[in-house]
Amino acid sequence: MDAESPADRENRTRSLWKKLDTQNEGFLDLKAFRKGLKKLDHPLKNADDLIEDVLHAADINNSGRIEYDEFRKFVDQTERELWQLFKSIDRNNDGNLDKNELRSAFVRAGLAVPNSRLDNFFDDVDTDNDGVIDFGEWRDFLLFMPISSPGIKAVMSYYQGAVKVTAEGDVSVSDETIQGIGYFLAGGISGVASRTTTAPLDRLKVYLIAQTGTNEAVQAVKSGAPTAAAKSSANTLVKACKELWAAGGIRSLFAGNGLNIVKVMPESAVKFGSYEAAKKMVARFEGHSNTRDISPVSQFIAGGVAGMVSQAVVYPLDTLKFRMQCETVPGGLRGTKLIAATAVKMWGKNGIFSFYRGLPMGLVGMFPYAAIDLGTFEYLKRTITAYNVKKYGGHEADAAPSSFATALIGGFSGAIGASAVYPLNLLRTRLQSQGTASHPRTYTGIMDVTRQTLAGEGVRGLFKGLTPNLLKVVPAVSITYVVYEKSKKALNLR
Repeated sequence: MDAESPADRENRTRSLWKKLDTQNEGFLDLKAFRKGLKKLDHPLKNADDLIEDVLHAADINNSGRIEYDEFRKFVDQTERELWQLFKSIDRNNDGNLDKNELRSAFVRAGLAVPNSRLDNFFDDVDTDNDGVIDFGEWRDFLLFMPISSPGIKAVMSYYQGAVKVTAEGDVSVSDETIQGIGYFLAGGISGVASRTTTAPLDRLKVYLIAQTGTNEAVQAVKSGAPTAAAKSSANTLVKACKELWAAGGIRSLFAGNGLNIVKVMPESAVKFGSYEAAKKMVARFEGHSNTRDISPVSQFIAGGVAGMVSQAVVYPLDTLKFRMQCETVPGGLRGTKLIAATAVKMWGKNGIFSFYRGLPMGLVGMFPYAAIDLGTFEYLKRTITAYNVKKYGGHEADAAPSSFATALIGGFSGAIGASAVYPLNLLRTRLQSQGTASHPRTYTGIMDVTRQTLAGEGVRGLFKGLTPNLLKVVPAVSITYVVYEKSKKALNLR
């Protein structure tokens, strides 16, 4: 700025005025100012509130519009303020600002800015993409920031207000809208990745649940022989794997996975999307502006509500998947033919009600599971993040747990939640799969399936299939949370 002569500065200001005054009226009101900014494709072009602030700051005689002399004085004063701020940030005095200098300036101002937001700001200001910001770029981007607040905090506030509004006056897709869509998308991606990886274990769990006979392990426990019971349980798993393989090889182990993907995409999307929405609602109810500030109880409730919503949405597909897996027999139908035949059989028996058998129990079981799973994960994540911020500094968005830590706490939270509600899920699955080739028993309702299970297999029967379920749940939930957190980061979600 120091190298520019008064004449050059006057010519540049006059040229800018002519570009803004598109109708050559000799003044700028709100309508004309907005039109001129659109012609320049300035980031402020759709932010009417900020444009009004600039008009008010520049309108010295309070006429409701800006004359050229007022505009020139506003530009001169603003540029001087921006130059002083630019020099205070340019610590090596090379006439350019790099990301490290900007980051240091935010830190000195006590402003923790996520790296993703800093990158976006830098890219928007660095119009020639040379990796540094010169004063011309700095001045042109921030020229219409009200001169009463030229500090670095005001710069970021101005940036956020200027770039988040669309031509229709709505919040831009990169803000709240994409936040909502993004959570659903990230949840869906994470669900598909985890379920496909652990499909054989899910198949084994359902197969064991469908078996209702009193096995050798139960007899060994009753006779007080724990070693024999453990050996028998292991033999049961091996035998089940052999039987599944004999029923159709590798395809048998993935039976229902296509339907599972169709189910889990909306299920995970709805669960995570509903969870984020529920947290925002709770935060507003508690008077918080940040969902990280809500109480543990509210976190628990938000997780439970999200789980129930997602369960209700995909329950018919869940039932169809379980029944299809239990209809898989050697030499029988496979793939889409089996799905279609199973659906027709279900509809022919009790119509739409066949697809919702056990729904009340499913919802009752899903609330504590989702609440424990999501609540425990969020608590541990926040604890680790707070520790990282305290130890290393920076913004919370850049201090989140590593992928390995995310996998560990995800697996831990999932295991606790799954174990706590497993008996309810077992009874629900039996209600859903009753009358199939693998589970021919039928029940009159929740009380009947509970009575028959306890009478025939004892309390241990309520946990049949828990081992493969945990072997599935721990990696599945770990993968889900890692992919979900990575997807949120890739989609620039908070």
